[in-house]
Amino acid sequence: MLLGLLVFALAVFAVCYRFYGNRMAELYALDPNKDTPAVVLCDGVDFCPAHPSVLLGHHFSSIAGAGPIVGPITAASMFGWLPAYIWCLIGSAFVGGPHDMGSLVASMRHEGKSVGEVVDRWIGRKGKVLFLCFTILALVLVVAVFLQLAANSFAADPAVAFSGMLYILLAMVFGVMVYRYRISLLWATVVMVPIVIYACWYGNDAQWVQDVFSLPVETWRWILAVYIFAASVLPVWLLLQPRDYLASYFLYFSVIIGGVGMLLGRGSDFAVTLPAFKGFSAGNQYLWPMLFVVVACGAISGFHSLVGSGTTSKQLRKETDAVAVGYGSMLLEGVVAVIAIGTVMISGSVDQGGPVVTYAKGFGKFAGLLGINPKVGVSLGLLAINSFILTSLDTATRLTRYQIQELTNYKVDKYSATLITVVGALVLLLVKIHGADGKEVPAWAAIWPVFGASNQMVAALALLSVSVWVAKGLKKDNSFLMVPMWFMLVTTVGALAIMIKDNLMLATPNYILVVPSVLLMILAILMVKEAFGALKKDAL
Repeated sequence: MLLGLLVFALAVFAVCYRFYGNRMAELYALDPNKDTPAVVLCDGVDFCPAHPSVLLGHHFSSIAGAGPIVGPITAASMFGWLPAYIWCLIGSAFVGGPHDMGSLVASMRHEGKSVGEVVDRWIGRKGKVLFLCFTILALVLVVAVFLQLAANSFAADPAVAFSGMLYILLAMVFGVMVYRYRISLLWATVVMVPIVIYACWYGNDAQWVQDVFSLPVETWRWILAVYIFAASVLPVWLLLQPRDYLASYFLYFSVIIGGVGMLLGRGSDFAVTLPAFKGFSAGNQYLWPMLFVVVACGAISGFHSLVGSGTTSKQLRKETDAVAVGYGSMLLEGVVAVIAIGTVMISGSVDQGGPVVTYAKGFGKFAGLLGINPKVGVSLGLLAINSFILTSLDTATRLTRYQIQELTNYKVDKYSATLITVVGALVLLLVKIHGADGKEVPAWAAIWPVFGASNQMVAALALLSVSVWVAKGLKKDNSFLMVPMWFMLVTTVGALAIMIKDNLMLATPNYILVVPSVLLMILAILMVKEAFGALKKDAL
């Protein structure tokens, strides 16, 4: 069963990359000889041309987060593995893929600026302010949550903390080797990658690692807050880009192990015990719209458009690299999602420790097929997830800095914009408010349930923005973007409507979730109004 599902997914993604990826490249008229913003505006800090394999590593690591693991596992446990599997395939290839590549190319054609600037150019200033205000607030929430998740994973396993901190240091060494001493990318990779991967084995066996890196969550939170500030303001070639590149090899390594496990897994330990389909509802949650919100990064995520039009577009060396980096990364994430579904299929349900532990234990079983100690395999699984989280964390901090600067027309410098981001995230982590049950919880935990819908709302609005540019700027058919846009918009509005209804019907209405949900719906209506007004005006 696992073998067939993985092979079919790989075949679908390969065919889509070959034909649909090339079709989009033709539509955008990507030219390998045309200078990109990374070349024209190269400043060695934010704009820096990167080798496509380096940029693929950065982009793939940044967009992944914990989403392609947590989302598909949660959705499969709710509705069965088959709906989650089908949506990951269709969504990655025909919804998330065009969304990611379109956002990247649109940004590249607009001086490497964010989707907000694309909105400003083709929809209007009001649309830009609406879009950037919303995405900045959403990104600060992402930084807060991923900061907490990264701190939790470091505190839970000293080997993971040791490995994670080590390749932050190695990344800086790597950046200096490649960009300052011009050592070949191949040799630098051959030296550094084995060290990063071996660190996990070493960390499990070395007592001093267990002693030194056994720190409480609160300590790791502050250490990581300092790290993300540095990652946001330092030259991209020195820390962010090489760290994500090195992390990507660990992620590729984990994909290979997971793939081998699904291909070779036999016996009772690998028997599928999760039902293929559990029904159209799970408690008070319905297949539509919840499946398409919960799976998130495994099929489409608005965060991807912010990464593509934020850090990635400023590093594209050639226009044609957008196919592999933009579309290819989403298909790779689809593969990660399929492997994640495989881990919950053999476990039968989500582990008591949650989707992350479910994935790590399943990964440990897969690693055992290659002779890897299951304990080390679980640590490798946790480190893979931590790599996803940490790369998304530092990228999200830099993205928020960019968007604050764009919103203020660069009147705020990068240090102040980064400080606003980090302080905002820490406020969400440290300030306690009363949740729906009356108990005190961190502010981020109280409002986190609305993030899934807000993230998919960003995806719908990014698709809408790029669609307007394709129609008005390129004078080409934008239906390949408008169809998924309408689906995601209707789905998101439906999810928000259900959330509003459910929280208003409580004995004590939960206005903490009702108010932002209503604001999101108003944002969507206003953005759609502005976009179609711009299209209508152009048609007259």
